[in-house]
Amino acid sequence: MDNRNQYREKFAAVTPRVAEVLHTAQPDASFYLWAKTPGSDTDFARELFAAYNVIVLPGSFLAREAGGVNPGAGFVRIALVASLAECLEAAERISQFARQL
Repeated sequence: MDNRNQYREKFAAVTPRVAEVLHTAQPDASFYLWAKTPGSDTDFARELFAAYNVIVLPGSFLAREAGGVNPGAGFVRIALVASLAECLEAAERISQFARQL
């Protein structure tokens, strides 16, 4: 199976699971899934790692503030670079964590 098909399969499996608890949508082309956090993106990422050992990147780390607004704030970037099984496990942990918020 080539890389593109593997990513299509990962997005098709992971996106609906994350979308149950966080606003997200399958991108047209990417190996990242962007999800809206219910509060601070940095707090979400830090607490998710501490409680469920899942690493996501706060969106505010990837954008510059312009006009007093950081367009990445309030989002996390979820990289789907691990195996499908690992991505599904991470999605389940994200779901469990987000349900507690």
